[in-house]
Amino acid sequence: MERPSSAWASDGSGRAYLWQGVGLWIGRSEGRTQWHDHHAHQLALAPVGELRFRTEADGRWTSFAGALVPTHCKHQFEADALRVAHLFVEPESRAGRALTERFGTAALVALPPDEARDAARALFTAFEADADSTAMQQAMTAAIHALCGAGVEPDEALDARLVRALDYIRRHIGRPLPLGEVAASVALSESRFRHLFVDGTGCSFRAYLLWLRINLAVEAVMAGASWTAAAHQAGFADSAHLSRTHKRMFGIEPSSMRPTAREAHWHL
Repeated sequence: MERPSSAWASDGSGRAYLWQGVGLWIGRSEGRTQWHDHHAHQLALAPVGELRFRTEADGRWTSFAGALVPTHCKHQFEADALRVAHLFVEPESRAGRALTERFGTAALVALPPDEARDAARALFTAFEADADSTAMQQAMTAAIHALCGAGVEPDEALDARLVRALDYIRRHIGRPLPLGEVAASVALSESRFRHLFVDGTGCSFRAYLLWLRINLAVEAVMAGASWTAAAHQAGFADSAHLSRTHKRMFGIEPSSMRPTAREAHWHL
């Protein structure tokens, strides 16, 4: 039965982990997100039960054991109190390129059910054993490799100037970062750099900065900061800007995510 979106908001509890080029949210999820999209490919996995997605406002919901939501694909997600793992893989990483080659980027697609279930169960085995961040990173890397045959390090096929620019951006993301400054760091004009950036990452320079800043804000909150303090630490103009960006990228208000333990537990 179709539920009114206003009557069935997203809710759940779990834990978040962030590493360079990849992120993981794992736990229990219930309800429906708002419409959203983000820079990373999203691998949504459930060890049992089915997840539901749709990519058109008047479209039908489709059920999956596991799904790939490609970069910048606008979508809604819902689940009925299921254990769910969401892996966010940046498309310019080796794994991101491998996922593109295997599944494409034209539309949301089903993952092979057996592969999706195995990956989800391996992640939850580590999670429910209260594995530390290093062990969860190893489990995450193994799950991604099982689905695409590649790791999450930067893709060697990327232009070396773009690799250096991405490193420069990550090292300075906590402050205002004009495009011209980053272009100069790799000895390119703004116009040449803008073209190189879009060609290599598939998104605009500004959109990429916002993606990294959202992740930086999440890291700050997991370390105990308020969302207001995290907004300033991550280089947002204010908490309202962070809130709008978070909702646009993840479909939920940032205030609905509260760390419940030192080890990056989130309560949505």
